Amino acid sequence: MQTIKNIEIFELGEKGSEKSSPWSSTILILRITASDGTVGYGEAPTTMMTLPVLEAMKEVGRILKGRSVEEIQKNYMEVYKHSFYLPVSMETTSALSAFEIASWDIVGKMYGMPVYNAFGGKVRDKIRAYANGWYDECITPEDFVSKARYAKKQGFTGVKFDPFGDAFDSLDREHASHAHDIVSSLREHFKDMDLMIECHGRFNANSAIRAAKAVEDSDPLFMEEPVHPDQFEGLLRFRAATKVTVALGERVLNNNLFTNYLTNDAVDVLQPDITNCGGLMQAKSISQAAQSFGAEMAFHNAFGPVQTAATLNVGSTIPNLLIQESFEAFWPDWKKRLVKSGYSLEDGYFRLSGKPGLGITIDEHILDEYQIGGMESFNADEPSWTVKGTFKPYSSR
Repeated sequence: MQTIKNIEIFELGEKGSEKSSPWSSTILILRITASDGTVGYGEAPTTMMTLPVLEAMKEVGRILKGRSVEEIQKNYMEVYKHSFYLPVSMETTSALSAFEIASWDIVGKMYGMPVYNAFGGKVRDKIRAYANGWYDECITPEDFVSKARYAKKQGFTGVKFDPFGDAFDSLDREHASHAHDIVSSLREHFKDMDLMIECHGRFNANSAIRAAKAVEDSDPLFMEEPVHPDQFEGLLRFRAATKVTVALGERVLNNNLFTNYLTNDAVDVLQPDITNCGGLMQAKSISQAAQSFGAEMAFHNAFGPVQTAATLNVGSTIPNLLIQESFEAFWPDWKKRLVKSGYSLEDGYFRLSGKPGLGITIDEHILDEYQIGGMESFNADEPSWTVKGTFKPYSSR
């Protein structure tokens, strides 16, 4: 029985390099070494909580060090036992997810198989991706159309974007009209491209309904997090008043918490994040529950390449995968170079290498050269969850 012997945590980043995604200007990479020397990698998200997640990773490590690396479910329950707030603490679920992912990486290498084989094997050899992070500094419809042309040249057949400027909680007539102009301009110029509308969970129900009515005539593939995530009754009212396809889930932290959304027909597309929902086993369980309700999956994937590799290893095994989020084409150079091999993104599709574990090879020089400390930068005028340069009044152009 191989045990978790060494635990190393790397906070990585480069000041000013993340031009589109302030929330992932830092990433947390976990390296576990088993007692036989096998190494596995995991990743935890950092959205304005880098240091709290880092400390939570140390605490999870204190619980799991010396335990069998193969007893992944047992280890999950051990953390569940000791962490009183686990199901609703994104810091702890993120930390635990990193350990779960790294453990699967080790187990796959120990048995000489890619992780996806442990989850039933692939049902597809390639996964369709959509672009996110492509629309930094976009304010006007012309801005969005110009940047979308570049995304299309990269091979993407779908793009996700937030057209609501600096609106928060409420959406007035001017903002709704401007969002309509942006979305309809993209539809006019890119008739064959899927458009996904990102709301970032920013609206009350009345304003979310107004937002849906502003964009629904452009036939979006889905509308993501239309209502504040803590207003479930508002989400049900939104569902009753609109016809748009609803996607959500990056802030839902395990399979049990998704049950309420499915049984109340509150969602069409589930978007759990493998780096905060508990890891690959939870992601697979969520996917199976969604399949039972005829819902589809579109995993949230906004941070780094270890996350992408883990997400693809699960996504390739589920029949109800709709599409996969991708920031890869818009990452800073250091993040692109962190994983030297393991998966590819070509012509708008992801493909896995098929190598054991997650299938990835880490560039150790990046781990050494790009270590930083502290929190992400803070901008009082622009929330960290927005794409850079978009949370502005329209008069700024």
